[in-house]
Amino acid sequence: MDVLINLFVASHIIGIASLLGGWLTQMKSMSTGDVRVVPAMVHGALVMLVTGFILSGLNEADDVELNQAKLGVKGVILIVILVMVFIKRNEERVPKGYFAAIGLLTMSNIVIATTWT
Repeated sequence: MDVLINLFVASHIIGIASLLGGWLTQMKSMSTGDVRVVPAMVHGALVMLVTGFILSGLNEADDVELNQAKLGVKGVILIVILVMVFIKRNEERVPKGYFAAIGLLTMSNIVIATTWT
């Protein structure tokens, strides 16, 4: 079971890397307002959602005590991110504030994951 959980943790990290990496590659374009939601961001958010649910289930099956409040907050933030990137995935330009919110929500999810004990 540990190997399976570790594989999904790795997939979850790859998803966050895709989402955040897609956002970070656009930072230079923020000054000109030419930012857009790239496919890597959409795919990363989807991977995170799927692997997050699977990880919760696998850990529950392995009798690990989960912090349900933390998972709930992270899940809500991730669903908001996913909706935001999905809505704007086909637009040529995304407003700077909207795009910044995607990045800030993503980073807040990382901070919650790593610091909330």
